[in-house]
Amino acid sequence: MWYRFLADALTVVHLSYVGFVMVGQLLIWAGLVCRWRWVRNPWFRSLHLLAIAVVALETLAGVRCPLTVWEEQLREAVGDELADGEFVRRFLGPVLFSGNYIRDAFSWEFLTYCYYGAAALVLLTFVLAPPRFRLTTRPARGAMEETTSAS
Repeated sequence: MWYRFLADALTVVHLSYVGFVMVGQLLIWAGLVCRWRWVRNPWFRSLHLLAIAVVALETLAGVRCPLTVWEEQLREAVGDELADGEFVRRFLGPVLFSGNYIRDAFSWEFLTYCYYGAAALVLLTFVLAPPRFRLTTRPARGAMEETTSAS
């Protein structure tokens, strides 16, 4: 029972991770157009870049996503039948494609190019519209003179 709950929770975490990368990029673009200041937040932008960089580097190194591996291990422990393919193929494939087209066209090569393309897009956005790091502001000149004259 607990393994199934953990596998389902892990699936939600995995979907959230994918959503953060995909929806995050769309919000960054919208925010740049609408001049939303929060899309230039260095923490958000750095975490967003790191999230897709991890995926791209895993793919480049030929490493399976640990979230997928853990989910499969938990499902095997419960005795659940594992679906064919990786997490992204199983859950995002039906969203992106319909019918039997998935089996023919949604291959590893396609996913690899999607991962690399997404990473390049996020990196390009990071470079062309960089986050804004706050600089420490100095007190105004008049404020500085007031504090020294009051002493």
